Amino acid sequence: MQGQALEDRAEPGQGDVGRWRSGVRRAVLLGARPEPWRRGLVLAALALLLGLLLLLHALIPNRIGNLGSLVETFLPWFGLGVPVLLAGALWRRSGSAVAALMLPAVVWTHLFGGHLIDKSHPGADFTVASHNVGAANPDPAGTARALAASGADVLALEELVPQTTGTYEKELVKTYPHHTVVGTVGLWSKLPLSDPQPIDIVNYGPLAKIAAAKQKLAPNRALRTTVATDHGPLTVYVAHLGSVRVNPRAGFWTGSRNIGVQAIGRAIAAEKNQRVVLLGDLNGTMDDRAFDDITSRLRPAQDAAGDGFGFTWPASFPVVRADEILLRGVEPKSSWVLPATRSDHRPVAAGFDW
Repeated sequence: MQGQALEDRAEPGQGDVGRWRSGVRRAVLLGARPEPWRRGLVLAALALLLGLLLLLHALIPNRIGNLGSLVETFLPWFGLGVPVLLAGALWRRSGSAVAALMLPAVVWTHLFGGHLIDKSHPGADFTVASHNVGAANPDPAGTARALAASGADVLALEELVPQTTGTYEKELVKTYPHHTVVGTVGLWSKLPLSDPQPIDIVNYGPLAKIAAAKQKLAPNRALRTTVATDHGPLTVYVAHLGSVRVNPRAGFWTGSRNIGVQAIGRAIAAEKNQRVVLLGDLNGTMDDRAFDDITSRLRPAQDAAGDGFGFTWPASFPVVRADEILLRGVEPKSSWVLPATRSDHRPVAAGFDW
């Protein structure tokens, strides 16, 4: 009996075996579960790639489908990847992904954080406005009245067509007694204008004929004129650059637009007057390297004195700032987007001091 008792004590009971197996299972599961720094490595890699794209966007080549310009056109929107990846990192409880997200967050803030701050200042000596009124605008008279109410001293209109140009002239004449129209662009002014000249932004350079034929562009899409002010002459350029297209074969096609950029850039480089304003639908954003010929000589008013990104196209839900006001020789005080009209673009305005 004593030997039997010793044998009973030596063998564990069924309950002890169950507890032992459960403990082993828990140990295995805990050992297999990654630590916070080992979870979400894919999310961490995506965060680093996003940061590198924002940091090194200027190195993305344009040789293949103008990929670099396409990325730079929508560059601010890549910032949306940060909260998306952050949500995934928090869901996975991944410390490595959260840490990696510091790179795109810091780079995006460096590039675009200034747009989140209101840099405008009250009061301005002179106000300018620009609007692509839209060839298919069903209410040109209403659009003209809305623009006249903006208070701008000078108003540039793009995409004028013969059917509506007369309406704009009739509706704007009381507020703007001076105006000039060249092709599809025009300038209305409260002050006298002089020496209006067309600028050919279509037939410029060796590839101009190919680009123009592809879009059948009218030759008169830009002008230069001088506004007589109490502080001396102000040179104003108005331009409607060629449209851009995105398609699987050509990628981001910007041929005619880039030809216009070069033509305007050359004209401004030769401009003797130090006070210059460029108004118009430029069909691109100033983050796009293609506009270096212009941004190296003129300052975007929105960057200097804007509040927000100032997106203008499409009017129903703007995602890019295709319409610009650029300055030289004056001090920008404010820049803003005017209320939408019946056009597919929103008008823009800016005020500056002499």
